Amino acid sequence: MLLEVRQQYSFYGIILYIGATIFVLYMAIDEPEAKVWNGLFWVIQLFICINAVAKSFLQESKGRMLYFYSIASPGDFVLAKLLFNTVLMLAMSLLSLFLFSLFLGNPMQKIWQFTGLVLLGGWSLSLVFTFLAAIAAKAQQNAAIMAVLGFPIIIPQLLLLMRLSNAAFAPLLTIPISTVLLLVALDAMVILLAVILFPYLWKD
Repeated sequence: MLLEVRQQYSFYGIILYIGATIFVLYMAIDEPEAKVWNGLFWVIQLFICINAVAKSFLQESKGRMLYFYSIASPGDFVLAKLLFNTVLMLAMSLLSLFLFSLFLGNPMQKIWQFTGLVLLGGWSLSLVFTFLAAIAAKAQQNAAIMAVLGFPIIIPQLLLLMRLSNAAFAPLLTIPISTVLLLVALDAMVILLAVILFPYLWKD
């Protein structure tokens, strides 16, 4: 936590990216309709996650990874990364939701339910990209590995999130609990896979 917090240039860079991106959207389309608002929000969430979370492993030097190897177990290390990136992504998700509502209007009919989905989506995206970053960090073609592995995993999650969040913009629709539980189960599976598979990467 201390090492991550000390890299404040990265944190402020993410905040600048969020603010600048949403402001450009505001200048271009002002107040979009609900479906466009929803789609833009989740696309921005995806790019925020790539900038904020996916770099967590890719920016670590070999010397620092060797230091971590000497003081921590692989399970503790990957869980700590998952926890920190989750907290970071939740904070960035709430910030982007606030700025979206401020600049692009607030077409939501069920704001608290949508906020809950935003937190669930931020958690899901952070877990997936942290796990992918751990794998890509051990490969030479980091960007290519992230793209190849991330696309088939993250697209179904984004589709589920957008389908769920559509109900927050329609007063007569309800958010299906079964789909929410499916997302939670996928998140639990990612955590389990990270704990099981990361020790094999750790040894390399």
